[in-house]
Amino acid sequence: MKTIKSKREFETVFSTGRKSAGRFSRVIVCGNTEGGPGKVAFVAAKRLGNAVYRNRCKRVLRVAARESGLPIDGKDVIILANGRTHGASPAEVADDLVCVIEKATR
Repeated sequence: MKTIKSKREFETVFSTGRKSAGRFSRVIVCGNTEGGPGKVAFVAAKRLGNAVYRNRCKRVLRVAARESGLPIDGKDVIILANGRTHGASPAEVADDLVCVIEKATR
């Protein structure tokens, strides 16, 4: 799975992407300019807790993203964790993620 790494790519997705929120995460989806394989980024803000807590949230999001079929060709996706992500199972988050991405890509 390719990931979004550069500041420029993050800014592009944040400024031009479509936002959608679900029970366990928020998603920003943007069509990438290259039209090639899609990229994914996993974000857990410092306000969620310490590094161990945030890393658990990102780990759950990564597993859920694989289960839900990410990355999408031609789309860049940023997935943001929220307070409920930590206590959820990857299967629950994957189900929610499918619905949230579907809303954002309409």
